[in-house]
Amino acid sequence: MPPALYPDLTASLRPLLDELHQAPERFQTWDAHLELVAAGGLVVVKTKREKGVVDSLFWGRAPKATENQQLPEATAYAAIDRFLGLGAHLALADALPEGAVLDEAYPHCAVKLSCRKKGAPKSLALSMVFIGFNDETDAMAYADRAGGSLPLTTTRPLKGEKLHEWR
Repeated sequence: MPPALYPDLTASLRPLLDELHQAPERFQTWDAHLELVAAGGLVVVKTKREKGVVDSLFWGRAPKATENQQLPEATAYAAIDRFLGLGAHLALADALPEGAVLDEAYPHCAVKLSCRKKGAPKSLALSMVFIGFNDETDAMAYADRAGGSLPLTTTRPLKGEKLHEWR
């Protein structure tokens, strides 16, 4: 079965994260943890609002560096936005098998997000690991090269115990 692509999900996630960054007052609660690995570097966005208190941390590591550094919030969100703006995304359906690693030539981002907008009847939750590509052709070529060594999502919506689309 061919791997599933995620243009709709990443297209909806992008403005939601932008809104969370630009207008957090529109949200009653949120808990976001995003880890992006791209070009040998790392960007982490960790922010939470619970009971009216906001706690946020933005940090990263430059390629080939060993020390983590605090990042400006705008820089961290811009990196995540660029990743979500790529032409195609595949997603893992499960944890990587023992010893398997993702190809560092392709950016990948773990996203764990739950949020509830003010006035919304319920909160939304998402837990996914995306791999980004320039376009669908690039994504499918990657999936072919990976063969069965990576647990790529083939059926949507993904509803695993740990990894899942919006619920």
